[in-house]
Amino acid sequence: MSETDDQRDHIAGTTPGVEDGKQDNAWRMPTQQYEPPPPAPPFSWPPPPPAGSSLESEHHEFHHPLDRVTGRLPRRLRIAVDWVVTIVGAVVIVLAIKAFVVNPYRIPSSSMEATLHCARPAPGCESRFSDRVLANRFIYHVQDPARGDVVVFETPPAAKAKCGAGGTFVKRIVGLPGETVQMRLRRGAAFVYINGRRLDEPYIEHDRRDIGPEEKFKVPLGHYFVMGDNRSQSCDSRVWGSVPEDNLIGKVFMTYWPPQRISFR
Repeated sequence: MSETDDQRDHIAGTTPGVEDGKQDNAWRMPTQQYEPPPPAPPFSWPPPPPAGSSLESEHHEFHHPLDRVTGRLPRRLRIAVDWVVTIVGAVVIVLAIKAFVVNPYRIPSSSMEATLHCARPAPGCESRFSDRVLANRFIYHVQDPARGDVVVFETPPAAKAKCGAGGTFVKRIVGLPGETVQMRLRRGAAFVYINGRRLDEPYIEHDRRDIGPEEKFKVPLGHYFVMGDNRSQSCDSRVWGSVPEDNLIGKVFMTYWPPQRISFR
């Protein structure tokens, strides 16, 4: 088809380039203008059912759990009941956490200096404030106590008799069940040996080591040998024996007071 024929077809209203069943694929501007859909109406909650209708009781029944009990009470009284239930629930949660997960303790003596501080004027204490620590009560339900753990435990009867104190103690686990713990004098200080091998104790300051005597202890199965880091001022397993595993309360994992002493272990 010649250029003249194309012009003639265009004038006549035919589509140029369509010939012998072939279609022109050239893009053309759509002739219909696009109109966006109208905006959706704003969301609103359905109105409450009319007073006295059969739906009113159902509406109140499922609006708040307390409505099953307090739905007929005046509004102010319902608010007061809601606050009481919230506070009681919070107290129950805190007590459950304290009983089964985490419990706070205060360091009363110098037996764990300089790892944990106690407050003056108690003998051997160096700080104005005693350290407050948190003990994980749950951890020993999922793993065994390990050497080096600082633990809180209920004092055995022998400890109460020989140390003049009872309740709870905070010490460090040194010997595990079945091990032999021995105190040997070296250079005027006592060092711990476990099954004949000297125990590395970087947490012990040299001037806080005991100066004797040399002793040997066999840790019974199901028991742990505990000692204070301030060896010369600690009444521990060297005096009253090992701690039964059932007496262990938890592992100390954090010092939370005073602020400058906040740390994790």
